[in-house]
Amino acid sequence: MHAYLYRPPGDGPFPLAVINHGSDEDRARRARVAMPSFPALAAWLVARGYAVLLPQRPGHGITGGRYLEGQGACGHPDFQRAGLAAASSIESAVDFMQAQKFIEPGGIVIVGNSAGGWAALALASRNPAGVAAVVDFSGGRGGRDRNKAYNNCAPDKLVAAAAAYGRTARIPTLWLYAENDTYFAPELSRRMVDAFVAAGGDAEYRLLPAVRGDGHALALTAGREASWKAPLKAFLDSLVRKQRQD
Repeated sequence: MHAYLYRPPGDGPFPLAVINHGSDEDRARRARVAMPSFPALAAWLVARGYAVLLPQRPGHGITGGRYLEGQGACGHPDFQRAGLAAASSIESAVDFMQAQKFIEPGGIVIVGNSAGGWAALALASRNPAGVAAVVDFSGGRGGRDRNKAYNNCAPDKLVAAAAAYGRTARIPTLWLYAENDTYFAPELSRRMVDAFVAAGGDAEYRLLPAVRGDGHALALTAGREASWKAPLKAFLDSLVRKQRQD
């Protein structure tokens, strides 16, 4: 996998944050996708002392190769399998970074947007060693079926897959969604997190006010960080306090 790495000054070791991009079922669009950047989010995390990795998963952009995380036809999608396949790619990146001398082996934060957020939740279901928390921005699969706003191709299956992840996930998770997310409307994102928690998962859900443009791009571009900074800071601060107590 190709990746960008940003790190604070000095030799470390630094805690690691891994930011994971979305996806597209269309092969041509996947091939053209740029390397992930998340400028505001990456800069904010680096300023807090994290080394930040932004991997590009197989089947996308210059990483290329076989697409591993397809959800299948919308008539019979397998959202659970799609998320777990993407999670395997993320886990490979984490394993590589844990072997680097400038990275702390624990306290890792996995962040994801859209399909990347869904993959981060899937990874939480595996409770990998060293991963301390997951942050899901606008996560899910099957959104905007036939490019129609608020039209998920199989919402009940998405909720069921969230429950499946929650049955084994024991890592704290933060779910951040905007009111005007046209891929995963508030009603659907609430159903997902409720199913995740009811099954045993540990989740904090924040529905954020509408942002400029489509709220699904909450984490993608500069200018929207005012909406997510406070809840993300509070979540990470609580994580640090827990680590110190342990």
